[in-house]
Amino acid sequence: MPEQNLPPTIFHMLEKNLGKQIRVILDPSYGFEGILVAVTREPAGIWLSNAEAVILRATIAQPIPQVASREERSEIFVHLNSVQRLEVMHASSRRQ
Repeated sequence: MPEQNLPPTIFHMLEKNLGKQIRVILDPSYGFEGILVAVTREPAGIWLSNAEAVILRATIAQPIPQVASREERSEIFVHLNSVQRLEVMHASSRRQ
């Protein structure tokens, strides 16, 4: 029987980014940033450490949402059912 190459699941893709800074968007104006420290399958979710809640704003002149404010959180679990988008952050893209 030939070996089948199955496409990677979301869990495989998330596990490749363990230890990286990510932004998790829950709705168009709210999300979290933090370091991805764990991926769980039951319940399907991710754990972030050094997390911050972020408020995102977009305008007609600047249609790409930008971080408008931050609030410190500590560690947080985010269920994957509530996630709209995940972004892997680069070291130079994080602004204070």
